[in-house]
Amino acid sequence: MNTVKAVLAAMMLACASYPISACTENATPDPEPEKDNEAIEFAMSLGVGWNLGNNLDAHLDGEAVETGWGNGKATQKTFDALKAAGFSSVRIPVTWMGHIGKAPEYHIEKAWLDRVAEVAGYAKKAGLKCIINIHHDGFGAETDPAKKQNHWLDLAAAAKDETVNKAIMQKLTMVWMQIANRFVNEDEWLIFEVLNEIQDGKWGSGDNLTDGGAQYRTLNEWNQLCVDVIRATGGKNQTRYIGLPGYVCQPGLTIQHFELPYDETPNRLMVSVHLYDPWDYAGSGKYSEWGHTGTDVVPDNGGEREYIATLKNLSNRFLAAGVPVYVGEYGSVHRATAKAEEFRKYYLEYTCKALREYRMPVLYWDNGNRGTGAESFGIIDHSTGKFIGNGEEIARTMVNAWNSDDPEYTLLSIWKRAPRK
Repeated sequence: MNTVKAVLAAMMLACASYPISACTENATPDPEPEKDNEAIEFAMSLGVGWNLGNNLDAHLDGEAVETGWGNGKATQKTFDALKAAGFSSVRIPVTWMGHIGKAPEYHIEKAWLDRVAEVAGYAKKAGLKCIINIHHDGFGAETDPAKKQNHWLDLAAAAKDETVNKAIMQKLTMVWMQIANRFVNEDEWLIFEVLNEIQDGKWGSGDNLTDGGAQYRTLNEWNQLCVDVIRATGGKNQTRYIGLPGYVCQPGLTIQHFELPYDETPNRLMVSVHLYDPWDYAGSGKYSEWGHTGTDVVPDNGGEREYIATLKNLSNRFLAAGVPVYVGEYGSVHRATAKAEEFRKYYLEYTCKALREYRMPVLYWDNGNRGTGAESFGIIDHSTGKFIGNGEEIARTMVNAWNSDDPEYTLLSIWKRAPRK
């Protein structure tokens, strides 16, 4: 058992007999600097955002297919509805495999690039900042050798064989060059996120722990390459904001192993992490409650304290050095009972408010799943923009937690209102 987690769990159990201040002493961030730099200010303008998940990133038989995982095609209505709901930004995950030609040119299919540009244009027209990326081209949990080959960003293979790494980097160069050139004249509403959750398929518990840092070094090398390629295309890409992932976008591994690329343009790089902590509550739905009042909670998880500790560590590592952090994916799955939904709303409210306090914008992961339990993150219909179930209440909870400047509305006040039996 993780010793730190065990200590945090014991502290949370003791909270019942502590004064409220003792249970929330770490809920207030360290004093803010006199003035954030322009990069952190820009990141803050992303506010609460939303992911068009499982659309342009969906894929079947090695080819990205927008409707392949059950969502309808995105429309302008979708993005107008997001703006009306109070969201400030949108992340459009994009998988490119199946639409990339052969070496050495690696031409991206025009129709696919056009569709990506069209959907990004919906965000622009709606007045939303927009992030586009390379998403499932990176090898994730795929283990079938016949399917794995389609995920051409194979970090594990590249870390073991420099010849493989050079070939991947050549392809990565050509793909990002084409994407960057397509959007070279777009203003700061558009952000490039170079990669997503790059790993060896074991979600941070694989060979990365035993290979002497080879995978971490390779990912840092890829991040540097992408920055160089994007900047080299000139135009407005010379100053475009670029999002960069740490290993599997996991906060702890990012803090430990991420290296910020060199960039001739100062204050234009941002670090991307994902926060579904703890996964067995937020993502799989195995446990129905979270926080200091919950009983059906993930064992050895410190709830609010552990979440705050993660944000503080990210802040100390990056924001203290003037480097913004944004949470590119975040959420909690829909539950089947009213009580469990109350805990879900509490989780989303508390954590969203905490992220605002620590000056980290956050984008909710919406995969369109209308069910309950594991992976059921849907709150808005991806083609109509209409709310799904209690999606309007969930959206309002997050937007208010981020935007409210009411001095009486604090982490402590949210903590005091946590669901009870």
